[in-house]
Amino acid sequence: MLLFVAVSFSVSAQSKDAILGKWLNPSGEGQIEIYKKGDKFYGKLAWMKEPNLNGKPKLDAKNPDENLQKRALLNLEILKDFVYDGGKWTDGTIYDPKSGKTYSCNMTLKSADVLNIRGYVGISLLGRSETFRRVK
Repeated sequence: MLLFVAVSFSVSAQSKDAILGKWLNPSGEGQIEIYKKGDKFYGKLAWMKEPNLNGKPKLDAKNPDENLQKRALLNLEILKDFVYDGGKWTDGTIYDPKSGKTYSCNMTLKSADVLNIRGYVGISLLGRSETFRRVK
């Protein structure tokens, strides 16, 4: 019985952390590194194909908060506060630096190397999904 509980707990922990690592966005222009802080999952823009504009780092110029418009996009945390719930990561947000908007978001693994990210407003039906591929 104790062995069963230990194995079940181990499998649960593995699947919960299966999302950790670097993921390439569909356009190939950026990589998101997903990591944990406590029991929640976050993601930062870890690599950009073109991190600079006119020799200077690209900034978060579309952010509605003027105080944040001068921060660099590289290493910007764009995925926040996800919790693992029955095979998916839910209740998080995704920030789109191209529009300056933040959306509710859920993530699911289609396979070990394919991640589906769905950003939405209100309910999940009113949104857009993108497929990210694991960086090896």
